[in-house]
Amino acid sequence: MNKTPNANRVHIGIYGNRNAGKSSLFNAIIGQDIAVVSTFEGTTTDPVFKAMELIPFGPVVFIDTAGLDDEGILGTLRVEKTKQMLGRTDFAIYVMDGSNPDIEAYHKMVEVFKRFNIKHLLVVNKKDLLTEAASKKLDTLKVDYELIKSDELSDIHALNDKLMTHLDTLSEEAPLVGDLLPYGSTVVLVVPIDSEAPKGRIILPQVQIIRDCLDHGIKCHVVRDTELADTLLELPKVDLVITDSQAFKEVSMIVPTHMPLTGFSILFSRQKGDIKKLLAGLEALKKLDENSKVLISENCTHNHSHEDIGRVKIPKLIHSKINPNIKIEFAMGHDFPSDLTEYDAIIHCGACMVNRKTMINRIDQAEQVEVPMTNYGLTLAYFSGILERSIEILKDRM
Repeated sequence: MNKTPNANRVHIGIYGNRNAGKSSLFNAIIGQDIAVVSTFEGTTTDPVFKAMELIPFGPVVFIDTAGLDDEGILGTLRVEKTKQMLGRTDFAIYVMDGSNPDIEAYHKMVEVFKRFNIKHLLVVNKKDLLTEAASKKLDTLKVDYELIKSDELSDIHALNDKLMTHLDTLSEEAPLVGDLLPYGSTVVLVVPIDSEAPKGRIILPQVQIIRDCLDHGIKCHVVRDTELADTLLELPKVDLVITDSQAFKEVSMIVPTHMPLTGFSILFSRQKGDIKKLLAGLEALKKLDENSKVLISENCTHNHSHEDIGRVKIPKLIHSKINPNIKIEFAMGHDFPSDLTEYDAIIHCGACMVNRKTMINRIDQAEQVEVPMTNYGLTLAYFSGILERSIEILKDRM
């Protein structure tokens, strides 16, 4: 993998009314004509994404969105798409049309940003069209804003500098392993090679764990489950074994009880979400009955096989260990339901493909309607009877 995954990038959403110059600003910051720009309102339909290195801050994803004041049937759908982006936005740029400042619309959006816990920067575009009356309207805001003309390079440079100061205040994601073990520790990663393993490579969670170990000076050994026993005998010291969740039962029988053991998905439940709430969500599994409905949500989209964790293995466990009549529905990618009230429990993937903001918003969304949520790794550890063992190393870092 030669670039930072989008899930590990800060997501910067560009919001505002139609024809405020959002797409022009998007293109100017990126330095490429990616978003379609025209003088007609409503040109941007679906959100446009661009991953880039924002120097000196680092890897980010910019999101260009449709106008918040769009109208008509299609306009309503475009606005709905824009609102969906709020759940993935770490930081927002609100673009206001300097030729006709809509103060009321901005105040309404500020309340929305507060609801989603999104910090923002106000940018007033088309400064060359700013009248004295418009300037007085802006003064009533009593907030700092950047006055720009999107095709002036000096204005974009100044905006980037201001953007950096805001981005530097964002909290960084917690390490996956680096704060659990001291420098020089030894970790063994168990990577089963089955029909679900992509040919010629290892999957994103495994790549990210390896990189996290390297970043923190932790020695990392990668083995299949079939070589695990020999590896543990050969190594003089092993401080942690991390396994693919679907192999929990088999691996737990091989790894000595004194040796810490956890799963990739469990580590991600801490970094990407709120592990305490996800652990609490396991209680819902004990209360399921023949009338219950469970949502299984997976962020990556791929074809399915007989060994698929979310589509096959977890449903089989639910039906065999709890009740065969429990109804199970599935959500893939970013198609997370807006109405969760019909479900009795949600089992989410490890969320390696999305940023932390997305996962936290989903947990909060479920909590607001009192629907318990947990994740794949915790569920598999629970059904395997090794939940306490799998979270032991995390207890002081939750």
